[in-house]
Amino acid sequence: MDKISSLKLENAIKTILKSSKIQKRNFRESIELQIGLKNYDPKKEKRFSGNITLPHIPKENIKIAILGDSNHLEEAKRLKIDCYDIDDLKRFNKQKKPIKKFARQYNSFLASESIIRSIPRILGPGLNKAGKFPGLLNNSDNILEKVRLIKSTIRIEIKKVLCIGLLIGNCDMEAHEILENLSITVNFLISLLKRNWQNVKSLFIKSTMGKPIKIY
Repeated sequence: MDKISSLKLENAIKTILKSSKIQKRNFRESIELQIGLKNYDPKKEKRFSGNITLPHIPKENIKIAILGDSNHLEEAKRLKIDCYDIDDLKRFNKQKKPIKKFARQYNSFLASESIIRSIPRILGPGLNKAGKFPGLLNNSDNILEKVRLIKSTIRIEIKKVLCIGLLIGNCDMEAHEILENLSITVNFLISLLKRNWQNVKSLFIKSTMGKPIKIY
């Protein structure tokens, strides 16, 4: 982050939070990092992608379901997390539309080690096509920690356009938490780019209903 001063970032975040408090909405505003790239041709050059785990959860209301064995189902029910056993999955009878609808209900899935290999056979390719094939849940894993990890992880991926929007926080977070998430995200983005900062045309941060603020 040597290209952007900490003071500039802090002031931009303070402006966003102040504006959000003045014009209070009846929902929680998200904060997004908007990235414009240059000197990069996605048609000719290798496209890049990567996952980064942020220190602070940018969005709490992410729906996650457990596809589990008896032990994980018991724990999930105790934690009030939606969960399904192998018999629940078999009831879909590989029907594409119900499985597609099921996939849309959740942002992500976790599956017990004992059943994860059976899921393609039982459900077909539906979850995989939706980009939601379950993450692995080992017997020794803490479900709450795994859920927190999913909620804290964002994916950086460039496809055919030179603009990327990344969720880095929300307006109910503390300014220093947003700053930490922002700094880590920018540093990780730069590490993915072939020419580092020479590939960055602009960086803005913006709340859902607010005006974009240029930080680079």
